[in-house]
Amino acid sequence: MKKCIIIMNPASGKKKKIDNYKEFYDILRKYDYETEIKFTKAKNDATKIIESLPNDIDLVISAGGDGTLNEVVTGNNNRQKKLALANLPMGTTNDVGNMYGLNQNVYKNLEKLLSGQPKKIDICYINNIPFVYVACLGDYIDMAYNTPRDLKKKYGKIAYILYGLKQLRNKINRYNIKFTVDGKKYTGKYSFIFITNSSRIAGLTDVYYDVKLDDKMFEVALADVKTKKEMLKMIALINILDVKDMPGITYFRTNNLEIEFLDKPKTSWCIDGEKLDSQKKKYTFRVENNMDMLMPKEKIKKLFQEEK
Repeated sequence: MKKCIIIMNPASGKKKKIDNYKEFYDILRKYDYETEIKFTKAKNDATKIIESLPNDIDLVISAGGDGTLNEVVTGNNNRQKKLALANLPMGTTNDVGNMYGLNQNVYKNLEKLLSGQPKKIDICYINNIPFVYVACLGDYIDMAYNTPRDLKKKYGKIAYILYGLKQLRNKINRYNIKFTVDGKKYTGKYSFIFITNSSRIAGLTDVYYDVKLDDKMFEVALADVKTKKEMLKMIALINILDVKDMPGITYFRTNNLEIEFLDKPKTSWCIDGEKLDSQKKKYTFRVENNMDMLMPKEKIKKLFQEEK
């Protein structure tokens, strides 16, 4: 039999009651996998677990939220021999899982993944730190990692709104930056910076209509809004327009970006829903197509370039 490890974050998402894990084992056995579940207990546990796995593991399933997936990818990135991955969403927002076409039924999702295909996916890097789908900076971005876990367990995605309403203020910070895209230099003053490889961000679907997960490119959106009224208007427009077509957005698609802040940022970067602890004035972004991810078959045509 093939060998599978499930790295499960039992604290992820809105509180779920799972009486036992027999169904996980039964489903995986049907697909010829011998399975072991390893539970995380603290931050970065998922990274340490996958780093320590032997090379003969055939599949590692990240069972948790987007932050858990980031930890698994980070640990896999640190390995000399990278292992094949799958993302089983069990978090609050599940941006990556929703982009992959997965829903709230964890067992049906597992079936979809195991009957899917492994595909090489792009992994982005901020100063050599990997992220799967988003690195962003600006006011209110901290909702992703500062919203209390108890609130998320009780209210799910609504918890972010409840926390965010408490943080609203009239003035929005703006940042003077110098940035280089594919060797061309620019300057500007922006309040929000998004570097993404996803069609879904912060629960908003179809932020971009044509994202591909294997084109070795990422999207850059720089927004200059000065008030919360302008910010709310821009959020409303996301439901109507592709971000790259929105007024007030400077947009690039690239695989080579450098950003330098003329003043140290007042807020921290958020990568895949978690706080980036490293605070610097210069950041370099790149992308590599270097990990296998099991993908549901029905999403492959939309999310990947046509195979030649």
